[in-house]
Amino acid sequence: MIQARPTPTPFSLSTPGQNLVRLTIIRGISWTGFLGVVIFGIELLQFHLHVGYVIGTILFVATINVMTWWRLGRRYPVTDIEYVSHLLLDTLGLTVLFFFTGGATNPAVTYLMVPITIAAATMRQIHAVIVTVVAILAYLFLLFHFQPLPELSIVYDGMPFDIHIMGMALTFLLCACLVMFFITRMAIALRKRDQVLAKTREAALRSEQVMAVASQAAGTAHELGTPLSTIALLASEMRLDLKDQPELLKDVDLIRQQVDTCKKHLRTLAASAQQEASAVQRVNAREWFKSVINRWLVMRHDVDYTFDSEGGRSPDIDIDTTLDQAILNLLNNAADADPDNIELRLDWAAGEVHFEIRDHGPGIPLDIADELGETFVSTHSKGMGIGLFLTHSTLERFGGSVKLYNHSEGGAITAVTLPISGRS
Repeated sequence: MIQARPTPTPFSLSTPGQNLVRLTIIRGISWTGFLGVVIFGIELLQFHLHVGYVIGTILFVATINVMTWWRLGRRYPVTDIEYVSHLLLDTLGLTVLFFFTGGATNPAVTYLMVPITIAAATMRQIHAVIVTVVAILAYLFLLFHFQPLPELSIVYDGMPFDIHIMGMALTFLLCACLVMFFITRMAIALRKRDQVLAKTREAALRSEQVMAVASQAAGTAHELGTPLSTIALLASEMRLDLKDQPELLKDVDLIRQQVDTCKKHLRTLAASAQQEASAVQRVNAREWFKSVINRWLVMRHDVDYTFDSEGGRSPDIDIDTTLDQAILNLLNNAADADPDNIELRLDWAAGEVHFEIRDHGPGIPLDIADELGETFVSTHSKGMGIGLFLTHSTLERFGGSVKLYNHSEGGAITAVTLPISGRS
């Protein structure tokens, strides 16, 4: 069985990693805004601040942000504890900044809601509770302990100019924008994660179904050996009895040929079961598809087909014995729908080989079109749908796909896609 080579996944693709990336961006934006407001207050509004402590706090947080951005380039995962630590560090930095800039009278103090909102949206309940409790304690502390700023409410040019009210409006606008940015991004990330988990569950379910079918097939292959041998023996005896009837001899010979084909497939199945995995080979796409078609014609003498291929040398693809059977299943489905005028087309482009099967049968019922290949759903009344299911699983294992849809002029089209071999 061919297996895709695992690609190292950057830690930032994990949920805590993505959240830390966004938190770093938000921290850079908000603290840059704080620095601008402080400079504006000192230079234009003549605020009397402990400049050293205020600027030192901002530079400390900026240093942490730069180090975090550097850390985000390392290939080791961001843990939940690390992410919580960053939110607590933000809360601490805000507490120190607000302590020297008016405490709870500072209109920007409501920014303490941002870490709480982020924690509630992205963390487990226990971690969100910790961040919330710390932020509440910080706010209560700032109610009673802070360096006052009387300049927050002043009269300018004979008119009252309430800086506190203006600051609250600006802080609300900043908080609303940041919360909206973070929550919407997190919602998108969660939806993508749910989609990945759903696909993983579907793949695991298909694997379990394939293993169940494989186990059943192994037992069935063993049991079919005896009746096939009996049929072969009877066909040989019938040939002796009917040597004077050439028309019936042709039918007997066809029966014997089909029995031999079945026994050959059973021997192949038994041999494959004894191996850890089917041997993957690199073959020329056109030559391989021609060989599969020739095998199909041995089993289906009643078909009328045309095969068209793109000019030039065809690329190479990776195959094993299971892929042969997958394509045979699709060809047999087309022949079952209508053995007359089956159109086969092979071409390649953009690193992929495309094989198309067009039949002129009744088409695909719309009520089962979306389920074909995903579960045991058959396109005709006598089928069990196992062949198409296994075909879908096999092509997916090779990095390919199969799609079935109705043609506008009647009949159905089966489109097979396989990647061109990347081996040298």
